[in-house]
Amino acid sequence: MKKLLYLLVLALTVSVAQAQIRISGKVTDALTGEALPFVSIYIKNTSIGTSTDINGAFNIKLTTVPDSLTASYVGYQPKAMAVKKGVAVQELNFALGTSAKQLQEVVIRPGENPAWRIMRQVVAHKSANDKRKLTAYQYEAYTKMQFDVDNLGQKKGKGVLGAAITSLVDSQLYVAGEGGKKMLPFFMSESLSDYYYNREPRKYKEIIKASKVTGIGLQDGSLVSQVIGSSYQDYNFYQNWVSVLQKDFISPIADGWKAYYTYDLEDSLYVGDDWCYQLKIAQKRPQDLAFNGTIWVTADAYALRKIDVTVSKSANINFVEGIHLTQELQPVGAGAWLPSKTSAHIKIVGLTKSRPGILANVSTSYREVVVNQPQRAAFFDKPLELLASAQGKQEAFWEQHRHDSLSVADQQVYTTIDAIRATPRVAHFTNLVTVLGTGYKKFGKVSWGPWPYTYAFNNVEGHRLQLGGKTNFDFSDKWELSGYAAYGTQDQKTKYAARARYILSRKRWSEVGVSHSEDLQQVGLMSDKLQNSPFFMGFSRFGTLRHPISIKASSAYLQRDVWRGVTQRLSVSNRHFDPQYNFAYVAQQGEQPTLAKSFTTTELSFMTRVANNEVFVHNENERISLGNGNWPVFEMKYTVGLNNALGATLNYQRLDLGVDQEFPMGRLGNTVYHLEAGKIFSPVPYPLLEVHTGNETPFYYDATFNLMNYFEFASDTYASLHYEQYFEGLLFNRLPLIKKLKWRVLASSNILYGHLSEENRALLSPVGLNGTPQDSFKSLGNTPYVEVGYGVENIFRFLRVDAFHRLTYRDEPGAKKFGVKVSVQFKL
Repeated sequence: MKKLLYLLVLALTVSVAQAQIRISGKVTDALTGEALPFVSIYIKNTSIGTSTDINGAFNIKLTTVPDSLTASYVGYQPKAMAVKKGVAVQELNFALGTSAKQLQEVVIRPGENPAWRIMRQVVAHKSANDKRKLTAYQYEAYTKMQFDVDNLGQKKGKGVLGAAITSLVDSQLYVAGEGGKKMLPFFMSESLSDYYYNREPRKYKEIIKASKVTGIGLQDGSLVSQVIGSSYQDYNFYQNWVSVLQKDFISPIADGWKAYYTYDLEDSLYVGDDWCYQLKIAQKRPQDLAFNGTIWVTADAYALRKIDVTVSKSANINFVEGIHLTQELQPVGAGAWLPSKTSAHIKIVGLTKSRPGILANVSTSYREVVVNQPQRAAFFDKPLELLASAQGKQEAFWEQHRHDSLSVADQQVYTTIDAIRATPRVAHFTNLVTVLGTGYKKFGKVSWGPWPYTYAFNNVEGHRLQLGGKTNFDFSDKWELSGYAAYGTQDQKTKYAARARYILSRKRWSEVGVSHSEDLQQVGLMSDKLQNSPFFMGFSRFGTLRHPISIKASSAYLQRDVWRGVTQRLSVSNRHFDPQYNFAYVAQQGEQPTLAKSFTTTELSFMTRVANNEVFVHNENERISLGNGNWPVFEMKYTVGLNNALGATLNYQRLDLGVDQEFPMGRLGNTVYHLEAGKIFSPVPYPLLEVHTGNETPFYYDATFNLMNYFEFASDTYASLHYEQYFEGLLFNRLPLIKKLKWRVLASSNILYGHLSEENRALLSPVGLNGTPQDSFKSLGNTPYVEVGYGVENIFRFLRVDAFHRLTYRDEPGAKKFGVKVSVQFKL
């Protein structure tokens, strides 16, 4: 009996040991070192095997120990590697060499490539199969997102985040990912939404009716709940260009398909109930924004039935190491095909190889499709809507309405994230990130900030200390009270501002507000166009203030969305200008003109802004624009200065117009332009003219003329164009050495036409009130001010360097003919 028992224990021990044998590794190109996805890893003469993921990694568990494992991939020579006996966990890394002779034998065929005939039919049937042919469609979408931090090691982290992550890894609050790597889940969400689309006019709307969000660093999930719907998974491969991560990729079924891809007919088989051709696709140039993988095309309608593609690591995209997209489509009537399932797997790497990266997994399924039943135009007034009842749904609701039940691993992720959020270090880090990102630190119902304006130093104020704050959503979902107080140690003056805002309606956003302030500003930097440039305005507070002017202002406004994409704003303001430098203007024309230094204005302004298809999300009492696609944005503002009203001393009228647009230009990259024009119809002191914004800093800023000095030119009639062309990787991708750096070329130009009337010239006194000559400015003649630039971005993934040439007014005193500007940006 004892021998029998020993044999039984020995057999169980061997069985357990065999069950725990695990082999992991990576497959790369032997020449370039690039990871190879979807490589077959198998045991010869068996059906046991696996394949590599989008990062070239594999992980296989075996119950028996084979002599070797073999890696096989189309276009490469198969390679076998020996497996060690008696080692439960081991690593095998394959470096595959290309098989040139085999490839040559494959591509040499009699006659035409059969895949080309199929592709011509696919393109010919695109308009019949594209969902955009439908007059309308709608569906219910279920979207699940998960984000994990990978590349976590046992090395002790530094800093707040590093220490927090180290403590989490040490405490085993991680999950096992591919290849046995430690992964820390930090975000999980589910959403259930109804999506609607009308073709004419082109409108869409998504109603998020249920949302479940948990994540590290989230203090309130309401904002995130608005951006986790299905509209961000809308990959339409029938378009020539498919937008992924705000990058435009050429579709494998684009009109010019043969110029970008190679195609091979691999098989014919059933996909569901549809008999399909299976085509392998590969991009022709590694650095192009294109796909690699497989597409399945139906044999009868030549419709795209399924697509499974990846993006090469060699594509010129920052921080992204791999993208894997899959999509299945279904016929929905009227000949069109809509997605039934879509998934995206994206790996975002850290700044260095030792830094943690992020794995993003997003999947969406679609049900209850209805076509050709358009909604009324008023239905689309609010394109993104989060129902008040969307959050807080019980688990019983989700169990009933999920398109797919949660796996055990998904349930574990929710539990893990909740445990991580409760750790003190992570809670501290969350608060720190919130302060840095928003500029405000929350204390109950009041938030202190914005912190970037807490301190400045300049020649007028000396050390400027500022303390400010505002009420938050906990105080009221209607009222917002804000303000600040500042003190200068050199001028020993107190500056302040107080504001109140009331939200009248959130459905069709309407608000009213009042403010009163007294502070120091600079001539030429008082334009409303600079209010959204906190870094530029904050930097201008340091150093030497040019033409400082004390302004005491009171204002009130009413703003309302008239309908979707059209916003109007009516405002009134009273401002008293008191220049703090040698300044005078001719206040009265006649035999005995009078010089004056200060002046007062009372303005009534009306503004209209038109942004077709613009999408907003709400963050407590603020709303944030997510853009409006490639449509232009128009803005018109008309201002009337009312003399003798509330002590005003000036009477004038002003009109300003502006157009902004960003749009793709295919292989030429992206184009961004800003066109504006304006006219002041009455003579005014020059601080009220259009003093064109120069840039004497070493930093690049797109709203300025980068080689123009401060206060160099002023106009009462003007028109300008700021133009930028981002070539992405178009030029440098062709250079063998430079392309590995992933630098990108760009070009820009700034053109300004301006005119100053004789009436305005007559108001400028040659001397100030103290009798000494005062600083003057120049006006533009018939020749426009022109500067052109060229530059390189994506240096070290974040640095941009621009070189500018000034083409006109080069002989003016102090004119800069050439200059270099730098800027920091983080772009994919």
